[in-house]
Amino acid sequence: MKETWRWFGPNDMVSVQEIEQAGASGVVSALHHIDNGAVWTREEIAKRKAEIETRLDGTPSGLTWDVVESLPVSEDIKTQTGDWRAHLETYKTSLKNLAAAGIEVVCYNFMPVLDWSRTDLDWELADGATCMRFDLIDFAVFDLCILQRSGAKDDLPAAVQAQAKARFATLTETQKQALTQNVVQGLPGANQQLTLDDLRGYLARYNDMGAEQLKSHQYAFLAEVVPLAESLGMRLCCHPDDPPFPLLGLPRIMSTEQDYLELVQAVDSPANGITLCSGSLGARADNDLPGMMRRLGKHVHFVHLRNVHRDSSAVPTSFHEAAHLTGSTDMVALIAAIVEEEARRKDAGEKVCQIPMRPDHGHKIADDFKRPVQPGYPYIGRLRGLAEIRGVAAALTSA
Repeated sequence: MKETWRWFGPNDMVSVQEIEQAGASGVVSALHHIDNGAVWTREEIAKRKAEIETRLDGTPSGLTWDVVESLPVSEDIKTQTGDWRAHLETYKTSLKNLAAAGIEVVCYNFMPVLDWSRTDLDWELADGATCMRFDLIDFAVFDLCILQRSGAKDDLPAAVQAQAKARFATLTETQKQALTQNVVQGLPGANQQLTLDDLRGYLARYNDMGAEQLKSHQYAFLAEVVPLAESLGMRLCCHPDDPPFPLLGLPRIMSTEQDYLELVQAVDSPANGITLCSGSLGARADNDLPGMMRRLGKHVHFVHLRNVHRDSSAVPTSFHEAAHLTGSTDMVALIAAIVEEEARRKDAGEKVCQIPMRPDHGHKIADDFKRPVQPGYPYIGRLRGLAEIRGVAAALTSA
């Protein structure tokens, strides 16, 4: 695996030099300041590339921009409404501009409205560290009692509704505001902050859309952009839903192995692939991550390694983000499957054998409490995760 590190740009509290010191050789980044649907110009791409390749003192960093995460797919494209055809053309232009800069891997997602969703961004663990948590009842509190979505009563089981109403009655106004803030974080690192009215407006666009229709829109998007990506020598890879089950009445279409199998079959091309995120997919007990890597490995262009601890085997369930090696997913078995796939590619003489990997999320520990960070992206916590993953990989590949 090629070790990479997510960097949100010059405003990130982690510096380029600190990424070097972590031992990563590649960077995962995006132009979060550009609105969804707008072109990523060659000038802006070159500027970010130079920022990655240069330390604050002006000397070369030795780092490379290996993966774009993400080039956003607009809501217009997902719903095939408004300016979606124009957005499709700007997406193609952005791909051409990225290819001209030598960037080959582009991660994207097709989650409606919200990216990852959590109810607590600083949930305290027994050792005093904090992590992100998704609590099913708290999310129901938001959906049923705060957002007051009209379809919530039909979507939520009676027992969940009863627990949500009882919990809501105990919350202070400050706690209600905090829960709302956590849920409507929007896209991580993005230049938008959703209000409740904004969220209601976005949700309304999906009122009559089911999973099959959203899938058809994704496949139509891929039919347009994948041939271009293949001609440019690029690889697109779709990130799974996070969490991998329906929320707020929205369809979810990238949650299971079957979803990914259908994805790669819909547009058969080496440029149409998978971002295997063990944390997102691991929130479902019926997702066998090592098995998915073995069966779908040739389509995997990018890997996020993190772990979650599920409160139960039910779908959906509450969960919190665990240490990288100690959650509900067998991380050693998953890394072994990744190493096996890389070896297969090498033996087959494939051009791209090494899969870029980044340690995803992490516990807030030690000096992480002394600096502001993007939710889920503390420096020391990710450094610990990377070291653990590196150790497992070294043990598996040593002669």
